[in-house]
Amino acid sequence: MKKVGIVMGSASDLPVVEKAFGILDNLGIPYEVHVYSAHRTPFEASEFAANARKNGFGVIIAAAGMAAHLAGVLASRTTLPVIGIPCKSAALDGMDALLATVMMPSGIPVATVAIDGSKNAALLAAEILALNDDELANKLENLRKADASAALAKDAEVASKYNK
Repeated sequence: MKKVGIVMGSASDLPVVEKAFGILDNLGIPYEVHVYSAHRTPFEASEFAANARKNGFGVIIAAAGMAAHLAGVLASRTTLPVIGIPCKSAALDGMDALLATVMMPSGIPVATVAIDGSKNAALLAAEILALNDDELANKLENLRKADASAALAKDAEVASKYNK
């Protein structure tokens, strides 16, 4: 199975990114985590992306706040799918990172999830890998069913308490 590369622009993004680890672990997807900044370590970030395919990666997740150029820098150096996670910052509550992540120039696509949306980034990465992996596709389907069952159980709990 291909690995997921998870790159964050700063170690301060780790609390956001950690939420993706459980999803990937639960689905049995291998991953590597790195801290490479688009601005402070552009060479390392660029080299990681340029070599990602030959190093066994199938998808890259990039998490960054503020200017959030990391996903775009990585996407510019690979044709692997790149998923951007805009991270909340103190100044603009993550809107700056969201806009920087979604406003990519034509020809360099970056899929973007919600601000601090690392769980959805992990799920989207899994869905991409599942295109060629029936076992993983079945795991994702079972996860959806379990989530639906949990939601319906909450509905029944609330309905029994409040519906008269």
